[in-house]
Amino acid sequence: MMLSVFSSNYFSPGKQVVAQALKAQRAITIGVHTKGKRKVMKTVRFKRPKTFKPPRCPKDRRFEIPKRNKLDAFRIIQHPVTTEAAMKKIEDNDTLVFVVDRRANKPAIKAAVQEMYHIKVAKVNTLNCPKNIKKAYVKLPPDYDALDVANRIGII
Repeated sequence: MMLSVFSSNYFSPGKQVVAQALKAQRAITIGVHTKGKRKVMKTVRFKRPKTFKPPRCPKDRRFEIPKRNKLDAFRIIQHPVTTEAAMKKIEDNDTLVFVVDRRANKPAIKAAVQEMYHIKVAKVNTLNCPKNIKKAYVKLPPDYDALDVANRIGII
């Protein structure tokens, strides 16, 4: 083992010396002239990238505030379906049926049901009806009983 110049208490290495040593170590292991990756050009014409994005300074106050998400949990789930077919789904398939907003997607419906009713959701199927409504069939996991959940929600 070779003794280092920096091992004595007389001189302790500063941050610059350590950085310089690390830089030299990196140059030895990797090399000084490393080859960078080149971007593959897919078109004949070169278009310079738009790198400058100015900060927002709107003239009208309406556009100053970022828009909030208008589809919250209470907007997504409109009401449960209480028809005979829906009751049969609850009893046989452990599936709850809701009328939901037309713009809601499956992950949003799943999150809304979990947030509002504090239950886990196994799967969500959606159906766009001709009456311009969207139904969501929410399948519950096997450890949940759909009759108990429907009773607690107030469907039954």
